[in-house]
Amino acid sequence: MQERVIGSVRASVGAPARLTAERNELRMADATIIAWTDHTFNPWMGCQKVSAGCAHCYAERLTRDRMGLTLWGEHGRRQVTSDANWAKPRRWSREAERDGVRSRVFCASLCDVFEDHPVAERTRPRLWSLIEETPHLDWQLLTKRPERIAECLPAYWGGGWPNVWLGTSIEDARVAHRAAELAKVPAVVRFVSYEPALGPIHDAVDWSGIDWVIVGGESGPGYRPFDLAWARALRDVARERDLAFFFKQSAAYRTEVGIELDGEIVRAYPEPRTPIAK
Repeated sequence: MQERVIGSVRASVGAPARLTAERNELRMADATIIAWTDHTFNPWMGCQKVSAGCAHCYAERLTRDRMGLTLWGEHGRRQVTSDANWAKPRRWSREAERDGVRSRVFCASLCDVFEDHPVAERTRPRLWSLIEETPHLDWQLLTKRPERIAECLPAYWGGGWPNVWLGTSIEDARVAHRAAELAKVPAVVRFVSYEPALGPIHDAVDWSGIDWVIVGGESGPGYRPFDLAWARALRDVARERDLAFFFKQSAAYRTEVGIELDGEIVRAYPEPRTPIAK
């Protein structure tokens, strides 16, 4: 599927904040600059920062500056996205079935599916139902809270659903334990997003049970430095352990800058394992 780029989204003068947010969420769902997926879907928006990788959170900046919403923090509200947005994955699944090509959906770029928050708790069952209804999509669920995954899964998870990939973000060695937490959960694919890469992790992470690793430097205002040596070391680990390795970008003022690693675009995807029947 051809990669598509989001243009700048600006609110109309005087437009109600809710309407503007709904328009923005619909545009972002169909178009993404995230190279390792085809679509993004957000069941709700808002989160709480939990580690150094969250410091320059693009999702907080986007919802605040473009949508005029205040959704971050322990006591901040979370906003469930519109019904029109929730209808999108059903259309994507129909299109994927028609075309005979599976589509990947990153869930969620503007929240954390496994956050311990009342809105998340109420809305998560609806998300599981949607995922069941869209079997031609591979759902990529990425979290900074892998220790909460097991308690948030539906009772009939079994050995993992065939269309759900589970991932965790690891920005540096201080949160290397997240991979081991992720490995405890049955899934057809388990992946680590090493983005924003803030320090070496190749020898700090237990890679047992991990299938795929995505590497990317930080982008945006005030981006922090990234050393290609960290990516090279992790590429070597991936080769040794037969992990799919995806180099997304170097650190830069905007995303998708410096996508080559030593003159190559290295973008491999994992082969999903056959899940245990639920």
